[in-house]
Order: sequence, then structure tokens, then C-alpha cells
Amino acid sequence: MAGKLAIVINRKDNVATALQTLGAGRAVQVETQDRFEKITLLSEIPQGHKFALRDIEDGGLVIKYGEPIGKSTTTIKRGAHVHVHNVVSPVRKGERP
Repeated sequence: MAGKLAIVINRKDNVATALQTLGAGRAVQVETQDRFEKITLLSEIPQGHKFALRDIEDGGLVIKYGEPIGKSTTTIKRGAHVHVHNVVSPVRKGERP
């Protein structure tokens, strides 16, 4: 594998960010919590978008930068695309999920 395909910003994160568009079925190696892990993508992940590092329950927090950035609106499986179709973010300024 030439270069990183995805990054995990903070060891608390439950999502990774794709550094390029990644196809469904691709196994991506990410470094998380000081170890490397392979995640098989369940769908295409566009560049700059997130995918789940582990299953996130319906209503569970989506963590990026070590902080909650939204709540899932459905169960999100490990390797699935995490975006506006399955996450809601706080609406009011200063509101946390």
C-alpha cells in the first residue's frame, strides 16, 4: 500500500476520514489507539468523508477530534459511510449532541 488511505484524528474517535475516494469492499488499514487495524468498507467512501471504525448504535455518538460531532440516526456498521444520511448534528450554536 503506497501511503495512508485514511486517518484517525484522535484515539477516542469511532470514525476515520478517507484521504481519497475508496471503493466498496476495499480493506483499509488505519492506525487507531496505537495499533493498526484493517477495516473492510461496506460502501464507497468519497474523499474527505468518514467511515465507522466500529459499529455505532442507533442514537450513538459519532466521535471525531475526540469529541462528539453528532448522533447516529440508525445503526452504522463498521466500515459503513458516516455522513448526513445517517448522522444528525447539533443545530443551535454551542449545543452538544
